[in-house]
Amino acid sequence: MSEPGLDLEQWLRGYVSRNGGVAGTVHLRAQEQLELRAAVNIPPKVAEVVRQIPKGKGMAGLAWERDEPVHTCNLKTDDSGDVRPGARAVDANAAVAIPIHDDAGGIRGVVGIAYMGERDITEQELGALREEAERLP
Repeated sequence: MSEPGLDLEQWLRGYVSRNGGVAGTVHLRAQEQLELRAAVNIPPKVAEVVRQIPKGKGMAGLAWERDEPVHTCNLKTDDSGDVRPGARAVDANAAVAIPIHDDAGGIRGVVGIAYMGERDITEQELGALREEAERLP
């Protein structure tokens, strides 16, 4: 991976750790899809499946499409249709995908974070996660 990718992974490791998570991803827009640029504690098979994500597919694609966070209290039992089967392979439960924006307000990517244990993510937590995610280098 290139040096910027290493910087993204280092940033992601800190983001996951500071926010009490166990896994995370950074996807950045490349034309009309999201491309995986950093992953922490994501199984290789899952990383391969989510390497490229179209708008509207899975939590990251839906966060991009809706321009709002998409979250679940349990990846393994979610039946909303927002969670794709591959996400269930991540050793975590609660998760959120957060759209991040460029200077013009367009979506430049999506940051994902997952937590051990089933739980609701409060609006206050979501606000703090969004604020920090927007500072992605």
